[in-house]
Amino acid sequence: MALQMMWLQLQPTPSSTWAAPRLTLSKTNQWNLCRLPSLTTFTKLRASVEDTGNDTSSTPLLQLHQPNQEVEEGIKVLKNAAKTRKVDKNKVLTALSTIEKAKLDPSKFLETLGGSKSPGKTWMLIFTAEKKLKGGRYFPLTAVQRFDAEAKRIENGVYLGPLGSLSFEGRFSWKNRKLAFIFECIRIKLGPFSPLQVSLGNQENREPNNKDPFFIWFYVDEEIAVARGRSGGTAFWCRCRRVTST
Repeated sequence: MALQMMWLQLQPTPSSTWAAPRLTLSKTNQWNLCRLPSLTTFTKLRASVEDTGNDTSSTPLLQLHQPNQEVEEGIKVLKNAAKTRKVDKNKVLTALSTIEKAKLDPSKFLETLGGSKSPGKTWMLIFTAEKKLKGGRYFPLTAVQRFDAEAKRIENGVYLGPLGSLSFEGRFSWKNRKLAFIFECIRIKLGPFSPLQVSLGNQENREPNNKDPFFIWFYVDEEIAVARGRSGGTAFWCRCRRVTST
């Protein structure tokens, strides 16, 4: 894919040393916590993950045409994988395949993914799989996406703790279950210095289409989301409130 997709090719990436970040509660809301990935042991990241109950596997499957036990079990597998990162990758791949084949009703996906008002919702990338789900692994960096359904804005970011961050922002369009997008700018932050913003030259006022990068969404609830990218790889995300570097 183009430069703007450099951090999210939806392809497997080399493994690295794992360390769980410290997770904090929002002052205005009380949420249950799930453990999410950190870049390396030298990176101190904090993420507040939005949960809806003590048992995250109990989220109503409102998007299903006909609730199916096999699909429900697959969703439980993914939620457990998001929390622990200890679920065998083959089980994760099987769960992704089951959810893709189920062809769930996407009518509520966009609102669930991007909220009803700006600035939308944020999601942390957990697992990426190869084309046709031939292989995959847990994503080794702290990568977060923000979707704003009201403003039709998208932001992708990779956070490297005290080293800095790299993020892209742009606009998206939505049709059925496909979200096509165009990145307009890139922000680079190094250490304690202020971010540098660079235009990518995509300011023309046209709606993103099938010629642009896109995601096809197979499942979205208040805790996890599953999609396939234009390259053919599949990934899933866990809902998070924020990521900060200290």
